[in-house]
Amino acid sequence: MLPWLAILAMVAANALYVAAEFSAVAAQRVQIAQLAEAGNRRAATLLAILEDGTRLDRYIAACQIGITLSSLVAGAYAQATIGFDLAPLLARWFELSAEAAISTAAIVVLLALTGLQVVLGELVPKSLALQYPERTALVTLVPTRWSATVFRGFIWLLNGSGFLLLRPFGIKPGGHQHVHSPDEIKLLIAESTRGGTVSTETSKRLERGLQLSERLIRDIMIARDRIYALERSSPPDEIVRAAHESPYSRIVIYERTLEHVVGSVSVKDIVAHYAEQGEVPALDSVTRPIPSVRDTEPALRLVRLLQDQKSSKAIVAGEDGKVIGFVSVADVLAEVFGAEAAA
Repeated sequence: MLPWLAILAMVAANALYVAAEFSAVAAQRVQIAQLAEAGNRRAATLLAILEDGTRLDRYIAACQIGITLSSLVAGAYAQATIGFDLAPLLARWFELSAEAAISTAAIVVLLALTGLQVVLGELVPKSLALQYPERTALVTLVPTRWSATVFRGFIWLLNGSGFLLLRPFGIKPGGHQHVHSPDEIKLLIAESTRGGTVSTETSKRLERGLQLSERLIRDIMIARDRIYALERSSPPDEIVRAAHESPYSRIVIYERTLEHVVGSVSVKDIVAHYAEQGEVPALDSVTRPIPSVRDTEPALRLVRLLQDQKSSKAIVAGEDGKVIGFVSVADVLAEVFGAEAAA
């Protein structure tokens, strides 16, 4: 029984490394991060590995070396023990010569071991890792990290050799990036919607959010011809008319031409001043600065740009610096939630 137990141990080791490799690639960082924030030390360790391309490279390399070594050791040991014992039996049962019996025993052992490795050492652990990636990654973390320490020399040698071969193609170390492409995320959203995990409305919002990542500010802005603007010296009656007719919460203020924007005023400030003072305010007294952004900036960066400028609106300028539109955080929200933006 000892040879069989030893071979099963090698198959189990192979299964461990296969599960560790697939789960490390499939595990969701968001869920691991939540566990880490809840105080799970193992999750915190795993998260540090997943977020570091170089460490993840070494982790995956340890799995691959473990898979290779366990398979080679299992094969060599099986041939030296089971194959050696099987050859005389085959020679007696089928009246084979010694050489033919040894060759036949080697083939039989190879086929049997291959089937065992494929089913128990590859397919089963892979399925479990893909079905429960976070749980599997946490379970296999400790032995895999220990293996990475033991295999450190092999990893350095083999990874180094691989990187030398890949260098002419412009591929650098640390290439494992634990991210999904937009197409993969769309597929995950569709699968989650079909499975009932994500509602149809939430699915639509997520898809619109992905579409936003591919759009520029000029794609979501209010065009120049739709901007409500006032010259800074406008009389009270024009201010009242603009505040009444504007569909937006802010009105752009310019000096002489729209190419010289000095800021914007809130309709609410105009109304509040009138309610308190009984008169329409001078525009300079309620005008607030407004930043300018380029139309070629990604739409996803708009929120951060406006946060840095401490503003919720911005003038959009083209390549020549001329004003071509107006944009606000509401326009970003409208893209995601499908609501009509109110600038």
